[in-house]
Amino acid sequence: MKRPQTPPYHDQPLTALTAMNHAQLLHLFQADIGPCDAKGRYLHWDKLRHLPSPSGFNAELHWIATKLVREKIARSIPLLNKDNQPFRFCIPDTLMRDLLWISENASGAMAADAIMQDKSTREHYLINSLIEEAISSSQLEGASTTRRVAKEMLTSARTPLNQSERMIVNNYKAMQFIREYRHEPLTPSIIFELHRLLTAGTLESVDEHLARQFRRVEDDICVFSQDDQLLHVPPKAAELPQRLQALCDFANQTGDDSGEIFIPPVIKAIIVHFMISYDHPFVDGNGRTARALFYWMMAKENYWLLQYTSISRVIKKAPAQYQKAYLYTETDANDLTYFIDYQLDVIKESIHDLHKWLKDKMQELRETEDVLSGSALQEQLNHRQLSILKHALKNPGYEYSIKGHQHSHGVVYQTARTDLLNLAETFQLLKRYKIGKKDTFIVPHNLKDIIREKARQ
Repeated sequence: MKRPQTPPYHDQPLTALTAMNHAQLLHLFQADIGPCDAKGRYLHWDKLRHLPSPSGFNAELHWIATKLVREKIARSIPLLNKDNQPFRFCIPDTLMRDLLWISENASGAMAADAIMQDKSTREHYLINSLIEEAISSSQLEGASTTRRVAKEMLTSARTPLNQSERMIVNNYKAMQFIREYRHEPLTPSIIFELHRLLTAGTLESVDEHLARQFRRVEDDICVFSQDDQLLHVPPKAAELPQRLQALCDFANQTGDDSGEIFIPPVIKAIIVHFMISYDHPFVDGNGRTARALFYWMMAKENYWLLQYTSISRVIKKAPAQYQKAYLYTETDANDLTYFIDYQLDVIKESIHDLHKWLKDKMQELRETEDVLSGSALQEQLNHRQLSILKHALKNPGYEYSIKGHQHSHGVVYQTARTDLLNLAETFQLLKRYKIGKKDTFIVPHNLKDIIREKARQ
């Protein structure tokens, strides 16, 4: 990847007007050009210059006209780049539609879905979504553990065996931390603690003491692409305390105080995400911290459904687009709209994925209920046991452990043990084996037939 081409007159588009004659100016101001192209795309010069221009325009004039329109609707925020210039953003109609859609679909609209109304099912999926985000966010940073192994590790609560597994465990703990402290004001101390959780046991041995600390003056760094192209030079280490405090102040603004502009919560969360990566306050773990803080901001604003989605899984599909969204902002006069636009698409896709998951789960529930129909098991088993049974019907040969069941459902060890022993010994729905000193419970391949036979009894 290489840095995108810096747009002409990117910082002072009005300067271009002084070189134009009367006819050119008249044509420029009479043209029907908006902040986005005809397809609703908020394009950077790097892309716009390769597309056909409107009649009477060359690529450069088309860009200037577009920038002038964007200047009219741009809003500055109290956060600065390393040259002390403010970041700005626009909300064109296409982004406004995305914001409304996300608000409608992530802050309560799904409450009507039966699967989300069921507490046990909701908590079970929340755990799985935390696992998914933990795995994907870690993989973006280089973790190489497979999904199957990672899920087995987290659901069984076993000790991680290597750095990749440790990164995933850390991300999982960080997401749990966010759920617990989401109602607190954002402070540098909370960000440091989040960073500590994310990087525990994963930093180079010489840097282990730098968790919960800013990078030092001697750690001033540059961000390079995989092919050694210089992409970004963060602000100096000496500026970081002031910059992080300013970010926390920005995050905690409500828009109710005199002089504060209202910023839609989703956009504010995206900006916090951007700024952590831009400032790069830590030696390592900046990307993971940035994405975790996005979830923090969304949880704080009661966008409750987003806690069941994984933005990192979507980002991981095309990580180059993620990087490019940062670079578009940096090369075009601190215009955050590029990053906001990209992230809104990521959020929408993650919500669409959740919708699909819910649809599939409802179908699975109907199929499972058909198997259980007429069986007294529905009345005899608790919701945790029924959850295991529904999972077992789809996974013949699957192995359950007491510790894993305990971790998945948030119960004490004895409760988890009783659940599984009851399924194995009282109802003969699982097969119990001793592996070493541990009990293992295996799904019989004919479980469906066993349940149907019990229904006939």
